[in-house]
Amino acid sequence: MKTLVRIAAVLVVAISCLGFVGQAMAAPTLNPVDAKLTTEFGQKIDLNNSNIREFRELRGFYPNLASKIIVNSPYDEVEEVLDIPGLSEKQQKRLQSNLDKFVVTPPASELTEGDDRLNPGLY
Repeated sequence: MKTLVRIAAVLVVAISCLGFVGQAMAAPTLNPVDAKLTTEFGQKIDLNNSNIREFRELRGFYPNLASKIIVNSPYDEVEEVLDIPGLSEKQQKRLQSNLDKFVVTPPASELTEGDDRLNPGLY
């Protein structure tokens, strides 16, 4: 009887280990934000989803020009950012010279919900 119990215990442990290995080998699932980071959004500044702090890497954008960009979003194309009303000639030149650093993706509620793009609470 003891031998039968030991064999059953070993089988249960072996089967359990196979289940854990199978789960570890399964493809990881991504939440919507992580999935977006694997696209161009992760490499460029998304005009429809990025918060104001992401514009800090561009000289002359933070905070005034970045605020104008965010307030006038959403955009369908990157070039639409040049049509923001009230831009100075200097701001338009800055935008024109940095268009290759921007991307436009559909607004994601996970990134824009609560209108916290101007003040995301990151200090």
